[in-house]
Amino acid sequence: MDIRMYDLIEKKKRAGELTKDEIFAMIRAYTKGDIPDYQMSAFCMAVWFNGMTDRETFDLTEAMALSGDTVDLSQFGDRSVDKHSTGGVGDKTTLIVAPIVATCGGIVAKMSGRGLGHTGGTVDKLESFEGFKTSLSPEDFTAQVEKIGLAVIGQSGDLAPADKKMYALRDVTATVDTIPLIAASIMSKKLAAGTHSIVLDVKCGSGAFMRTPEDASELAGMMVKIGRAHNRNIAAVITNMNIPLGHAIGNVLEVKEAVEVLKGRGPDDLREICLTLASAMVKLSCGVSIEKAKEMTADALLSGRAYDTFCRWIEAQGGEKEKALDPELFGIAEHTYDIVAERDCYFESCNTEMIGTAAMMLGAGRATADDIIDPRAGIILHKKPSDKLKKGDVIATLHTERPATIEAAAKTFESALQFTDNAVERQPLVFNIIGLD
Repeated sequence: MDIRMYDLIEKKKRAGELTKDEIFAMIRAYTKGDIPDYQMSAFCMAVWFNGMTDRETFDLTEAMALSGDTVDLSQFGDRSVDKHSTGGVGDKTTLIVAPIVATCGGIVAKMSGRGLGHTGGTVDKLESFEGFKTSLSPEDFTAQVEKIGLAVIGQSGDLAPADKKMYALRDVTATVDTIPLIAASIMSKKLAAGTHSIVLDVKCGSGAFMRTPEDASELAGMMVKIGRAHNRNIAAVITNMNIPLGHAIGNVLEVKEAVEVLKGRGPDDLREICLTLASAMVKLSCGVSIEKAKEMTADALLSGRAYDTFCRWIEAQGGEKEKALDPELFGIAEHTYDIVAERDCYFESCNTEMIGTAAMMLGAGRATADDIIDPRAGIILHKKPSDKLKKGDVIATLHTERPATIEAAAKTFESALQFTDNAVERQPLVFNIIGLD
């Protein structure tokens, strides 16, 4: 179908509804370079103002998913399952959830991303294990999944290239924050990745793109609709990112904390979120009730079987099994710095994005895609919002191999904190779950 981009911009500017043929033709032409960025920018702005119907959003997602390579996981039947997080600080859940689900019989054949800005990346954490291969041949990937039910690699091939082009454009034209385009962007990659079931961890709060539970639920609801329209089992969990997850922020620090949870210890909030996500994944991929899924995941974690799966996973992809068995072998950064309470008070709240930025400044993340990560850099939170503080209590410890970064990172971290003289109620971890009924 031949299209004139001017006509599609005009149609959407006047809140018209594009046909499926028009959307597919537009995405094909844009991917090939036949539509200039300035016209696609105008189209995205028209969508920002006028939105898209559900049907348009479904078609846009499918067109972007089919704009490049797709992964075929049909050999694993209905058991393939993926978890996608919209990004957070201290979010090491894949390291814990994936082996739990694999232990319960789910097939976790997953592509994960790297961190950028204040959000961390699963691939960066896994590369803390020297030798860990984040790129596998299709044959090796399949063989590992068949053997242990689990493989996680970096994003490879040319998945959803239309989304890559559109996202880069939206990022510089103030058109990121519109739900049809956000949902289509996320779900196009999930559809292209080929898993039968998908659990979305949609973060909301100061450390997430969606600031309120209501906005996060609206986005999650749209993504669930898209998944179901394309015959996927899908659910979404709306989780709190007003507070970093767990106590550790930074790659090696988060790996150590993940292992603590897999050994039956670790922070309560991290364990609860992981079991919630894992239970949803097991329900969808194994076809059991949510009650049964909760029993299965709790047993996999508490029995130590999930930890055994984790160690086998790290070894299978070339990582140092010794450090999986004893994470203290990672060591700690050469330079540390304590942030202490200046008076008796309560820890009222924090700006999670700023805390993530402080960790990035220490070397735990990237300001640009070319930055080199310091695997041992990061922050340990000894206190969290709602905790009572006494003067001199250590709130957090900064870790880095780059001592010149400490002063600026400490100022950024301290400016993220709010204190009060009054007791503070603890915030919920999960705001809403969509799609498990």
